[in-house]
Amino acid sequence: MMTKLTPIEVELLRNGLTSICDEMFLAIMKSAYSTNIKERHDHSAAIFDPEGRVVVQGESLPLHLASMLGLVEVVLDRYGIEEIKPGDMFLSNDPFVGKGSHLPDVAILAPVFRDGEVVLFVSNIAHHSDIGGMAPGSMAGGMTEIYQEGLRIPPIRIVQDDKILQDIFDLVLLNVRVPSERRGDYMAQIAANRLGNRRLTELFKKWSKEQMKLGCSAIIDAVTRRMRSSIAELPDGNYGFEDILDDDGMGTENIPVVVNIVKQGEEIWLDFSGSGPQVKGNMNNSFAGLQASVLFALKVLVDPDGPTNHGMLEPVHIKAPESSVVNASFPAATAARAQTCQRIIDVILGALAEAVPDRVIAACNGANGVATFSGTGPDGKYYLYMETIGGGAGGRSYKDGSDGIQVHVTNTSNLPVEALENEYPLLVDRYELIEDSGGAGKWRGGLGLRRVYRGIDHTLTFSGQGERAVTPPWGLFGGESGGTAAISLLSDNGKREALAIKPASLEVEPGVAVCIETAGAGGYGLAAERDIKNLEDDFKSNKFSKEFMHKFYSYEI
Repeated sequence: MMTKLTPIEVELLRNGLTSICDEMFLAIMKSAYSTNIKERHDHSAAIFDPEGRVVVQGESLPLHLASMLGLVEVVLDRYGIEEIKPGDMFLSNDPFVGKGSHLPDVAILAPVFRDGEVVLFVSNIAHHSDIGGMAPGSMAGGMTEIYQEGLRIPPIRIVQDDKILQDIFDLVLLNVRVPSERRGDYMAQIAANRLGNRRLTELFKKWSKEQMKLGCSAIIDAVTRRMRSSIAELPDGNYGFEDILDDDGMGTENIPVVVNIVKQGEEIWLDFSGSGPQVKGNMNNSFAGLQASVLFALKVLVDPDGPTNHGMLEPVHIKAPESSVVNASFPAATAARAQTCQRIIDVILGALAEAVPDRVIAACNGANGVATFSGTGPDGKYYLYMETIGGGAGGRSYKDGSDGIQVHVTNTSNLPVEALENEYPLLVDRYELIEDSGGAGKWRGGLGLRRVYRGIDHTLTFSGQGERAVTPPWGLFGGESGGTAAISLLSDNGKREALAIKPASLEVEPGVAVCIETAGAGGYGLAAERDIKNLEDDFKSNKFSKEFMHKFYSYEI
């Protein structure tokens, strides 16, 4: 009996499994119906061992890693391994009973058998543009408990003997808006799991069951060793940082997010005690979301090029008070938890700036920039469009921050204007970078985005979820803060009406446009140290105005 695989064999197996995850990801992207998945790629795929450990995850959305971490565990707790059969698939989305992160992220899990035994699980997760609830898109402000946010799905069997359980499927689709689109997305997820199962069955022709088990454990162990070794390179010490969330959209303002970090040897402890209590609005984070944020922040600092799997967890210890905004308790609303995830990452980077100043970046735009539009278009058909809009990325020790992108755990694409206007009765009047929104510094922060939408001959419903409208993204080592976010209505007569940064279910009449402006990012280093050639390029490319350059750089054009 084989007792050990060579390092080369382990790496070959890891790459084989990773390629299967990547193919599953592409299968969903190519066959999904909603623009949020097929264009913006808000989905991920992973492979688990029977113990529920992530063996490989495709390189897509870091936030989805933790959203699936507890999936195998809750399915096994509910059904038991003996009740799981070939041709089964299981559906779940609940942050509390399903160990997910928020309701729109729906995961589907399928076992992979060899010789009558579950050897692996394939899984994927996708953000559905609607999961029901009181507001179109299931992400609006004004929701104060999870029951209002949409359909809660515990771990349930959705496919049996390779046939969809239609009664269950009908129940899910009855509770969501635009069910034809949701059905197409679910079918894409199911098809991707079938593809993953087929590819793993093909891989079993090259690897025996015993080799596969040994290899998966070796893949996880290798990541643990890498993570420990990388953490060991950080200076031992105590580090802390605090930042602020603007508000929860329901009256609670200046919500603290606090971390204290102890690094000793090959292990690291992160304590979020001191963070604010869970809030009435939907900014609350689940522990899964907290875990994903911590793992992302540490990985980009200590081992950005390494694989992603369960092994990352071993040397990382997380403490977070229950019923806090970073680790909320039932029945907290969690739809906008990504805003809080962004702030968690910011405070970790801020805390470790002292330890590894050359690796951290200044604060990014710090938001998920959610925009949801819905209504009945001129053709009489109901539509629902949901997007998250990027912003600035923080300045680095060697380079300017990137402009107008998704940052950290979100990592989705934007929706091209052409695709948006082709799919929905909406027009985009403007889509541009915001001048002067990047924080000044030796290396400037990235610029925020301005996107202006209007409905075509109909009244639409708009909801938004923004952040860093009050507390700007901070700079590092003398760098200046980036510009703040804003949402407003623009009338044809030129009137501008400023809105709260988290407007909920707002009726927008024809002739009125919605203007969303996302935050920029902080600069890195002293502005006085910026190269003159870079300043000239900033002006020529409309990154900075004359007034901005005079104020922060004492530079005259």
